[in-house]
Amino acid sequence: MKDIAKLLDYRKDIRVLDATLRDGGLVNDFFFDDDFARALYQTNVKAGVDYMEIGYKASKEMFDVDKFGIWKFCDDDAVRKVLGDTENSSLKLAVMADVGRCDYKNDIHERSESPIDMVRVATYLHTMPAAVEMIEDAVKKGYETTCNIMAVSAGQESDIKAALDIVCKSPVDTIYVVDSYGSIYPEAMARLADIYLEAGAKYGKKIGIHAHNNMQLAFANTIEVIGNGVDYADATYACMGRGAGNCSMELLLGFLKNPKYDVYPAVKFVQNYMKPLMASGLVWGCDLQYMLTGMFNQHPRTAIAFTKDKRTDYTEYYKEVMGQD
Repeated sequence: MKDIAKLLDYRKDIRVLDATLRDGGLVNDFFFDDDFARALYQTNVKAGVDYMEIGYKASKEMFDVDKFGIWKFCDDDAVRKVLGDTENSSLKLAVMADVGRCDYKNDIHERSESPIDMVRVATYLHTMPAAVEMIEDAVKKGYETTCNIMAVSAGQESDIKAALDIVCKSPVDTIYVVDSYGSIYPEAMARLADIYLEAGAKYGKKIGIHAHNNMQLAFANTIEVIGNGVDYADATYACMGRGAGNCSMELLLGFLKNPKYDVYPAVKFVQNYMKPLMASGLVWGCDLQYMLTGMFNQHPRTAIAFTKDKRTDYTEYYKEVMGQD
């Protein structure tokens, strides 16, 4: 009876974050219409999702505002105009700030003046000191924070441990394993997550996962590690995200046994909004070109270009990925 009870139990400390506007915005340059954003927000509320990542805090000096939708920059007033009053909502709002690509000192205002609740600092292993400065700034302003360490599949274990030691000594709340290339298999992901969990336990930090779906393992990797102690899990509706996309929100909510989560609003949103978005011609999701970059642990930029150019010569692309003439 004890084993059955354990099987039917659920982890109450899991937190789900919807990254559709942010990661999905990389597919359409963040040109989501207001109705889509509002419907997504209401869907997350109804589905019990904990956080909604609405986009980036990108520098307007580095990025042309005329070439991107508002979610590339997430100005406080623009967020309020589209989403309305979110102050007393059960759903918290998050933004991503890339090291070297944002003017965080000026564009991220005091939490008391902003609709944003969480700042997610995205960094590579070698830019960790700059990431810590951004985290410290966000914490002083009153925000929850995460550190999303990108492209760890291309890093050495010793470098990962050194970076974790640096960031764990900062005031960050949660540290994310990010499978940027979608190249990590579940067993390797579990071993990697254990390194993060050990560091998190030592310094009192939560651990999260952000998975990409190049080899159709985003969902598998996510549930593998949340079963072992990872608390924060990112997902997107219909897997929408850069290149091959991310862990499916519909799958994740259906997997979690916590009664606070409801998969029906997610299914309804996919039907009414994501399917029409696909039909409009936007392309994302696992395909051979993304499988190949994932398999060989490469950034998907060449696969994205392959897709954009509507190429179908997969064997030639295979040779390109392998560095063959």
